[in-house]
Amino acid sequence: MKMKRFIYGLTMAAGLVLASSCADKLDELLENPNAVNAETASPDFLLNRIQLDYKDLWFGIADRGARLTRMINQGSALYEAAYTPNATNGTWSNAYANVLADINFLIPLAETANFQRHLGIAKTIKAMVLMDLVDTYGDVPFSEALDAANFNPKVDNGQAIYAAALTLLNEASTHFTATTAGAPNDYFYAGNYGRWGRLVNTLKLKYYLNTKLVDAAASRTGINALISGNALLGTGDDFVFRFGTTNADPDSRHPKFAGQYTNGGGDYQSTDFMHHLTVEKGFDDPRTRYYLYRQVLTNTTNVDEQECISQIAPPHYLVGNYPYCNPAGNRGFWGRDHLDPDGIPPDGLKRTAYGPFPSGGRFDNDSGAPVSNINLGMRGAGIHPIMLAAYVDFMLAEAALTLGTTGDAKALLLSGIQKHMNYVRAFAVAGAEGAVITAFEPAATFTARVTNYLAFVGNQYDAQANNDGRMNVIGREYWLSLYGNGMEAFNLYRRTGKPARMQPALEATPGPFVRSFLYPVNYMVTNTNAVQKQNLAVQVFWDKNPASPWIY
Repeated sequence: MKMKRFIYGLTMAAGLVLASSCADKLDELLENPNAVNAETASPDFLLNRIQLDYKDLWFGIADRGARLTRMINQGSALYEAAYTPNATNGTWSNAYANVLADINFLIPLAETANFQRHLGIAKTIKAMVLMDLVDTYGDVPFSEALDAANFNPKVDNGQAIYAAALTLLNEASTHFTATTAGAPNDYFYAGNYGRWGRLVNTLKLKYYLNTKLVDAAASRTGINALISGNALLGTGDDFVFRFGTTNADPDSRHPKFAGQYTNGGGDYQSTDFMHHLTVEKGFDDPRTRYYLYRQVLTNTTNVDEQECISQIAPPHYLVGNYPYCNPAGNRGFWGRDHLDPDGIPPDGLKRTAYGPFPSGGRFDNDSGAPVSNINLGMRGAGIHPIMLAAYVDFMLAEAALTLGTTGDAKALLLSGIQKHMNYVRAFAVAGAEGAVITAFEPAATFTARVTNYLAFVGNQYDAQANNDGRMNVIGREYWLSLYGNGMEAFNLYRRTGKPARMQPALEATPGPFVRSFLYPVNYMVTNTNAVQKQNLAVQVFWDKNPASPWIY
């Protein structure tokens, strides 16, 4: 991979052999007075770009994870056809050529100016990017990656990169409390550096949980220390990127809203996920109308619109009693099965659309109207839920159950559910759909439904015969709460295999499940040291679980 060699026109081509006086004159002649260099670069503008680029990097990874974990539809019949080496070119180039290169350029400028808060945010984001790259690909270039003189950096071991990320998080903590000379634009916390500090600790929790199968003792010790420090994300500390409602260039709206509400169409929702929201427990998840908006209120009878309604489920679906085609109930939840390769029929204004959370869409109050109007719902004022306070409780529940860390797993599970449901409701009510929501579902009604849900899940948890069953309840409820955050769902699935019994592919043999992605083309064709993986089944260092078909 050819790394970003010239950053804002800072350096000249290496290797020129000239007399020093000639070289100085040549510098004067070739220097672009409009180019940004170390003397003219603004740390503020750099950090702005870093934050915005990370938002895009996160979204690409989260979207793929959502498809693989059946939150939204994954097209193609085979995993290897869905995720070729071309599939993640954007993630790779954004991570290296944009975010990491800009952070490396920013750090010495911020150190010179004593911009401690810039350093804290930059190092936190750098740690997240490094963990994201390892979680996506496994071993990747790191120690040689941003050396302008090295066009062919070698990969580093994923475990070593994770350790470097932990070091960065420790450094970031000190920057958020040190005396500083500057205050950056903060797109996430608006200058609340106590929340940044709690985010750092929560990212350490994620680090220890992901690595629990590598060193359980270290994870147990690390998580218990974080718990005793009582400085993890809590209610009101949610780490999110907030979108606006502008549809001009640049478009400030949530990309899922922009992709669906402009002309209709957009993603298909997952039949399996909608089944869990509406059928599996015998009653609707209280978040269903916030997550999803039905453009029709009954299932179609037209096979030209939905071919599967005239077909029998594949034999392996029938044997496993998996949901197929539509969730039961003839209620208009219109999506697609996992790895459905069929063409696209004229159903863009009939398939189930995105609701208020997290995409800034329309609340489902049984209106059953199409969504091809950019002024509907919250008009795209959604969020990227990168790390919510509710996620902390689910992670701690998993740690308590599987590692024996401090805390009651069941109580943490129920707390995570309640926090998330309250957050989803509050987010949507505070937006443009607030009056519609409260008129259709008053606060007392929602609260009663949440109470009923918690009682049901608590009873399910108590009824499990062993910890594997209990972990499945935790994993399923975490998965349902991760709508919009496929990154953490993908990690959860590889880390625990939960939730179990996800809908399989339509094809009985779809090839190996993605345990890590193939290296992208833009790395393979430009780096002579690059060696492609054997297949998608190669596991990242912290994934010590059995090979497929343990997950599929």
